[in-house]
Amino acid sequence: MKTRLRRIRTSAGTPFGLCRWLSRGVLAVTLVSGLFAQEKDVPSNLQAHEWGTFTAIAGANGTAVEWSPLTEPPDLPGFVEHFSYANFKLGLRGTIRMETPVIYFYSARKMTVSVRVAFSKGIITEWYPHAAAVQPSGMLPTANLSQLQKDGSIWWKDVVVSPVWTGKFREEDQPNRYYAARDTRSSPLQVKGVSGNQQEKFLFYRGVSAAPLPLSVKLTPDAELLVRSASAESIPAFIFFERRGQKIGYRVVTAPATETRTARPQLNGDIQSLRADLEAILVQQGLYPDEAQAMVETWQDSWFEEGSRLIYVVPRDFIDKVLPLTINPKPDEMTRVFVGRLEIVTPATVKAVETALTSNDQTVLRQYGRFLEPILEVAHSMHTKSARTR
Repeated sequence: MKTRLRRIRTSAGTPFGLCRWLSRGVLAVTLVSGLFAQEKDVPSNLQAHEWGTFTAIAGANGTAVEWSPLTEPPDLPGFVEHFSYANFKLGLRGTIRMETPVIYFYSARKMTVSVRVAFSKGIITEWYPHAAAVQPSGMLPTANLSQLQKDGSIWWKDVVVSPVWTGKFREEDQPNRYYAARDTRSSPLQVKGVSGNQQEKFLFYRGVSAAPLPLSVKLTPDAELLVRSASAESIPAFIFFERRGQKIGYRVVTAPATETRTARPQLNGDIQSLRADLEAILVQQGLYPDEAQAMVETWQDSWFEEGSRLIYVVPRDFIDKVLPLTINPKPDEMTRVFVGRLEIVTPATVKAVETALTSNDQTVLRQYGRFLEPILEVAHSMHTKSARTR
């Protein structure tokens, strides 16, 4: 060993020897760096497209109120896995009900990916296929999601994506909105579950959060809708929608200003035109046409039901901040398009609910379903404010 070290010192001891020795090292480092650079720059030939919905309800001051978004029984197939409902405290409340995000993959070859999603001030409540880990698990430390010490998350460790898989996906006898999301050209995927492999067209998950919304919506005294952006990135587009019985109306606003006023829509519209306009907006944001159709098909019975609401495109910076997504290997393209559904408690809604309560009209009350509690709270705030101004 001493002889070898002496030879190195000797050859590097002269200026010529030192230069020759260093040049070899530089060459080696250059070659290794080049190899790593080539490996890093190799395209993954993978695309990931995601869509989902953030559902909330606006209070009298225009910001999202806290409500209990899990009061209704699950509207999902029985094979979907979920956070144990026995562990949910009845008082669990949040501002956002994140509904049916699905992540599609497109690949020309078979490959394995890992996917992790975190949810700011929130928890993941349902998912499919089987996930390697969902946090938190077990009993929640608090019913107030804004006080959670750690954000909820879900992790799929080994997701095998392959364009050549065929066969039927799991399905139950009863119809369900869940299945509409499968009607795309995305590559099927497979995940190992507790009782065997689970094959699906996408990764599916849901959750609840106490995060604030990227906008506020308030009715003005002259019955206009005042929309204010609270995000660093502007709202790409929104639709002011209203339904009363069999009549619907809507107004489309693209590229709105930071503060935008829009008049109440006339109830002379039709669902097919609304669908076409909404799908065009979703495609403009980056979804493929069949993905946009699948999204609207999944949620049209909910988005276009009784009441008044703002249907808006959630800014991408807000999505990445509140719902950070990591996929390995990193896709060459990753598109994320979320639609916000913000319920607006108008005087017409308050009158309809109060009349139904007085007459015990269960048909009308069911139309407002899970929003009844926050609607009554907002109505109480409106009545209190009105009494003070007299």
